[in-house]
Amino acid sequence: MSGTDYRRLIDSEMWAFINKVNACYPTDVVDYTIAQQRAVYNDMCKVFYQGRPKGVTVTDETHGGVPCRRYEAGQSTTTVIYYHGGGFVVGGLDSHDDVCAEICSRTGLRVVSVDYGLAPEVVFPGCFNDAWAAFEGALGQWNGPIIVSGDSAGGNLAAAVAHYARGRHPGAIIGQVLIYPGLGGDWASESYVTHANAPQLTTADMKFYMRVRTGGAPQPVDDPRYAPLHDRDFDGLPPTVCITAECDPLASDGGAYRDAIQAAGGRAHWSNVAGMVHGCLRARVMSSKAAGFFDEVVGAVDALAREDWPYA
Repeated sequence: MSGTDYRRLIDSEMWAFINKVNACYPTDVVDYTIAQQRAVYNDMCKVFYQGRPKGVTVTDETHGGVPCRRYEAGQSTTTVIYYHGGGFVVGGLDSHDDVCAEICSRTGLRVVSVDYGLAPEVVFPGCFNDAWAAFEGALGQWNGPIIVSGDSAGGNLAAAVAHYARGRHPGAIIGQVLIYPGLGGDWASESYVTHANAPQLTTADMKFYMRVRTGGAPQPVDDPRYAPLHDRDFDGLPPTVCITAECDPLASDGGAYRDAIQAAGGRAHWSNVAGMVHGCLRARVMSSKAAGFFDEVVGAVDALAREDWPYA
């Protein structure tokens, strides 16, 4: 909706972040070649990189044949499997390295970041197959409770893995924390309309990523590996926390997903953080509200690892 007043919704700290992103990651980047997009994205990630907290050890390894990076800050029986964002086209182990390291440091949990194959080289269901293979590999390695998490495209993969795990590895996933995930919501309603032209992500951008993700083929129908909200059965899913950004076309997916899980008798919480934009994890040192957003993420991971449910 062109009438959305982002100057009112977004404060000066977040505008400073947005302007800094735009300076190194132009708004028309989807018009670049894939190679150019990845190079620009990687350079942008370096600008915002915060390093790793002291006491975190890092090991690059494979799980299920998929490249992964393991973060540890002591002994943990619980593993957080993290899937990075990037529209299924950009990103990797380095793009979210500091985020994963900080989650590890602040919770004490083992974190495994997954370097799933990217489109167009790997099209659907290839990225899901990688996400699932890494999950099964990590489960076999440690045979302990797992929390799945991820942002944006990675939130989609985390939820898809949680759906697929039912009946295959019952009880293995004790929670999921989804950060501004794209879950396959209704493009004709709610945030998809109100925030179609939001700063940092637009529905036009999303159409590009979807086209690349499928290799130009039609979008799969009723396949929760592609769009978890298209599942017909939301029973048996683990406790779920969705944390979304208000000024983001994907925001309402969090509410729709919460409602579907609750309607099936499960536990789900949705927090739609005011004034935030897609990608605001990187703003956590520039914006007090974005720092609060990240605090919610860390708090949710920590609570679910303790099998606590602090939500009303």
